[in-house]
Amino acid sequence: MPRAQSAIDHDLWGRTLSLLLIGFICYALPLSVFAALPASDGNRPVLRIQGSNTIGAKLGPELVKGLFEAQGLHDIRSEHGAHENEQRLLARQADGRQIIVEVAAHGSGTGFTSLKDGSADLAASSRPIKDGEATALAPLGDLRSPQSEQVIAIDGLAIIVHPSNPLTTLSVEQIAQLFSGEIDDWAALGGNPGKVHPYARDDNSGTYDTFKELVLAPGGRALAANAQRFESSDQLSDSVSSDPNGIGFIGLPYIRQAKAVAVAAGDSQPMPPSTTLIATEDYPLARRLFIYNDPHQENLWARALIDFTQSPRGQAIVDRSGFIAQTVEAVKVTADTQMPTDYQQLAQQAQRLSVNFRFQEGSATLDNKAQRDLQRVLDYLKQHDKLQNKVVLVGFGDAKSDPERAELLSKLRAMAVRRELARQGVLFREITGMGSELPVAANDQNIGRIRNRRVEVWVY
Repeated sequence: MPRAQSAIDHDLWGRTLSLLLIGFICYALPLSVFAALPASDGNRPVLRIQGSNTIGAKLGPELVKGLFEAQGLHDIRSEHGAHENEQRLLARQADGRQIIVEVAAHGSGTGFTSLKDGSADLAASSRPIKDGEATALAPLGDLRSPQSEQVIAIDGLAIIVHPSNPLTTLSVEQIAQLFSGEIDDWAALGGNPGKVHPYARDDNSGTYDTFKELVLAPGGRALAANAQRFESSDQLSDSVSSDPNGIGFIGLPYIRQAKAVAVAAGDSQPMPPSTTLIATEDYPLARRLFIYNDPHQENLWARALIDFTQSPRGQAIVDRSGFIAQTVEAVKVTADTQMPTDYQQLAQQAQRLSVNFRFQEGSATLDNKAQRDLQRVLDYLKQHDKLQNKVVLVGFGDAKSDPERAELLSKLRAMAVRRELARQGVLFREITGMGSELPVAANDQNIGRIRNRRVEVWVY
């Protein structure tokens, strides 16, 4: 939704969370199994989570505490672990036996390393697993399978500056130039004169990996040697907010006292890191947060946490923690003259659901998140009596030399979603493809083309 985004009702997501999130949840456990979850043996943890600081600093511990509450445990508390950015979550069962869960937040890459050497039961990651990591973990099974890869929340990389910085919008290209050192004075962009001070996460960080992939890699750039590096998201954000010449990138909940700028990619309109734009993954620097597990996981606490995280109660914790819950809501979009005529009419008469369907790379197969979103959308349509001739699917894609081919391919993507929902009894009002219209990313790189290949859902 790259046009007229400022007109969207961004307060919508502050309202009640939907209770329709269970759907395609892996490892569904009966209540009798929950009741049999084991206690800690002495001081040994029942569950070890390693990886992303974005997840592990706050979200992961809060989800563990929520699971403890759901289990009816008491005396729930947290304490510092053996090292910085480590926590121990503790609780007691009714019979007084202790439960211990350890969370270590040293960066996404450490999660996969720990999963491989057996020192962690779950790997928390703020980026998808890399090819090399998936190969190294192949003895455990397919880490990219729906049984192993769990999207637990949506986040956005906010580009933050000092509150006094007059700039309000930056393109992805300008951001890359600022962080690589190609632009080293704010005056070059119309800002106050002063040497640019870049702040970045460390090499173990999934946030840094995402930034490299989305911002630096498309132009073959590297982070400036003078960039200050941080393991802690909070420390990075606080450093930028105290430096008038500072610029940093950070997960959405860590903006704190800094100012986030709007971001434009390719021909897209500038987009702020708003809830709606991140939920639909239209915002150029939106990303998914993951938990990865051994697909043959035998740890009952690991399986229970995965279930809880995907449940309505778990997603409510995602929302309270400052991330974006995977909730389906209807959003009113204000039409503007830059939209195609048919799209303007749709915006005037219907509402857009807060989810986009996307596909596996180089494939017409829906990705893991989309597979679960099918059930979330279906539940929404059932609850709101939208199953019969109320739904419009709009497909989009990347630019082709032949516009008619681009339009056809975009409609075929919409038809792939239609096929899955039609099996559950949905009758559609219209299926359409808009080709390369309304891009949300640049088409000159593969990652941008993948983001532009999407299907929107609209309801009357």
